Amino acid sequence: MTTLMQVNRQWANRPADQRFVSLTDLQSKVRADRDNSIGSVVSTRDIRVIPHPADPVKGITIEGKSGLYDPTHFAFGQIAALAKAPAGYLRSLPAPIVADAVNYGLRFGRDAEEVGILRTKTFVDSLDGEIDGGDPVEHVELRAATGPRYGRIWNADIVDSLVDRFGDGITGKFRVPGEFGRQVPITKQNTTIYGSDRDIFVFLADEENRIGMSNRRDGQPGSLARGFFVWNSEVGASTMGIAMFLFDYVCQNRIVWGVKEFKEVRLRHTAAAPDRWLEEVTPILQAYSRSSAAPIEEAIQIAQQKRVDDDLDAFLKNRFSASEAVAIKAAHEREEGRPIETVWDATTAVTAHAKTIRNQDDRVAMERRGGAILDLVAV
Repeated sequence: MTTLMQVNRQWANRPADQRFVSLTDLQSKVRADRDNSIGSVVSTRDIRVIPHPADPVKGITIEGKSGLYDPTHFAFGQIAALAKAPAGYLRSLPAPIVADAVNYGLRFGRDAEEVGILRTKTFVDSLDGEIDGGDPVEHVELRAATGPRYGRIWNADIVDSLVDRFGDGITGKFRVPGEFGRQVPITKQNTTIYGSDRDIFVFLADEENRIGMSNRRDGQPGSLARGFFVWNSEVGASTMGIAMFLFDYVCQNRIVWGVKEFKEVRLRHTAAAPDRWLEEVTPILQAYSRSSAAPIEEAIQIAQQKRVDDDLDAFLKNRFSASEAVAIKAAHEREEGRPIETVWDATTAVTAHAKTIRNQDDRVAMERRGGAILDLVAV
């Protein structure tokens, strides 16, 4: 078995305003973002980077046909990338030089003459950030600058789907996990529901309806819980994805321990991404929300009985390289003290081998391939 650190990184790095104690709290935030946002494709000749009126030496803003909009830190990095200029270096230069460099890159350094922009209206106490007791001032942010064929999947659409299927994420069957398998009050400190102007990340688990196994490890019985991650960025910071897995427990640092059967679906934000979200990922969420632990448990029981030892080399050769097959067999011998005999042994062996892979992406990819073995006996 292996561990997953994705939630731990979220837990360690998210500030308080990006932590939500329920899905419905996150839903309110992302719905407001969507309702106050306008996405459009414009000509690079219709937007211009200029020094910011409030700080013409170091600040910049975007001048478009509809007025001024200030880029977020992330959006400025996207603009710099579209202009083929290093964002870090640009941030060290005076605003007039930055404006000239980016404007030149947008108009003459790009193959395409169009750019996709996402503007979001917010309200602040005053344009200079001072609290003056007056009415809030409307402020428009540039949250994204992408290629013209970027396929936006709104965070609000995803969270709406999660709420429809799993409720508030703290009282239903799938909820923010507890600590070491025990339910605890959910606070901003221990939540696994995160969102910002850049992305969302949600981890929910069903820890009460655990999947029992008569031979979990070394002949000993045990049980595993079901969990899933969902993540997305409507501004281009990441893919949209969902990962499903079995696990033992989650610790206080939000590390997921004892993971098996890790399966993942990712969608790049191409022009067809919104349709693919509806056609591919939504049905997965629907099935997961309605399913019980029984089919998974039955599949595991079948896998524990289905023998492959008579043709083990052929079984592994069809799914892994020769060197991977040798390492997988060795990993099972090392951890279980016997050769691979069943389909379940093979999945356990792949997980054991994955633990020896240093690169996180390669380790997760190996876990996915191991999880796919169970599909051979899916009920």
